[in-house]
Amino acid sequence: MSKDRPIADATRVVAAGRRAEWTQGIVSPPVWRASTHLYGSIAELRANGARDTHHRLFYGRRGSPTQWSLADALTELEPGAEATFLYPSGVAAIAAALLSVLSPGDELLVPDAAYDPTRSMATGLLKRFGIGHRFYDPLIGAGIADLIGPDTRAIFMESPGSLTFEVQDVPAIVAVAKARGITTLLDNTWATPLRFRAIEKGVDLAILAGTKYVVGHSDVMLGSVTAAPSHWRRLRETSFQLGQVSSPDDAWLGSRGLRTMAVRLNQHEQSALKIARWLETRPEVARVLHPALPSCPGHDVFMRDFTGSTGLFSFVLNGGDEAARAALIDALAHFGIGYSWGGFESLAIPADPERHRSATTPDFAGPLVRLQIGLEDPDDLIADLANGLQRFSDVRG
Repeated sequence: MSKDRPIADATRVVAAGRRAEWTQGIVSPPVWRASTHLYGSIAELRANGARDTHHRLFYGRRGSPTQWSLADALTELEPGAEATFLYPSGVAAIAAALLSVLSPGDELLVPDAAYDPTRSMATGLLKRFGIGHRFYDPLIGAGIADLIGPDTRAIFMESPGSLTFEVQDVPAIVAVAKARGITTLLDNTWATPLRFRAIEKGVDLAILAGTKYVVGHSDVMLGSVTAAPSHWRRLRETSFQLGQVSSPDDAWLGSRGLRTMAVRLNQHEQSALKIARWLETRPEVARVLHPALPSCPGHDVFMRDFTGSTGLFSFVLNGGDEAARAALIDALAHFGIGYSWGGFESLAIPADPERHRSATTPDFAGPLVRLQIGLEDPDDLIADLANGLQRFSDVRG
């Protein structure tokens, strides 16, 4: 095999983060649980504390080979990245990333389609710290230049949006930001580095809710931020000062999930596309918001920048009200009703983006339903949705 041949993603997720010093000859890195690390002498204690403690046993909050292994693996999935820091949730990762680049008096630009906790962080925590914000149309692209003011220090992106799935022109926004010396952050949870390589596209800080596809089994809360070389040290120091640390057990479960992420994403993608295309044929459905379909805003950017899709999308009902939408979802047997996504089980929730917008106004023919397509047989899920849509029609009248 040629040494110049690039390593495929499926191979990379199996091999990444498995240094010999982390695994010590074991296939999966073991779980190192510790708060206190002991030293042989005061001289050793002082010498160790004076050195860089990255990837070095120092104190439990600085991590162990269990956490370092997963962090290393996530870094390897982002060509050009310096390193990754782990967090106890995706929201914790977003908060640490933002606090690492913003100070009182600064301004943050946030896409109007952003995850609600991200919006709440801008309007709540950051505002209390004297950090301003403005929401922008996620489809603005290079037009973001017109929104940049003298205090703008960071641009947050989420592509696609987690309810209405607008695909942002990340390279165009990054180009504008770099020309102005502004930091860019991307919530890349939907795509993961296997579908969109954020650091390679010029993003400074790439954020994942590892709770979703990295873990893949709906049983762990986990977050990560992968940093470009220019932003790693400040991210790390901010995270240490905030006392952020993921538990070794959660990191180990994240590493275990990562090994199968490539094959799981392929199945999520195939099943979701089959179901989305079927929904497009249904008279009860006005529109399907799946980035891989032309009906989704930003589809052309998706085709240019992404290497594939995943399992989360929404569809717009053709008329109806809250009662009709609830009847549809309540009738489903193979879809759970619950927040989050990225696990092996399918989920369905009502989505009301108009409650979370200030810069744009969604114009839909009816209520929205968001689907997480899991690993069940897609034909079973289609039959289930057909039953739900029939129930929707009965109640809609």
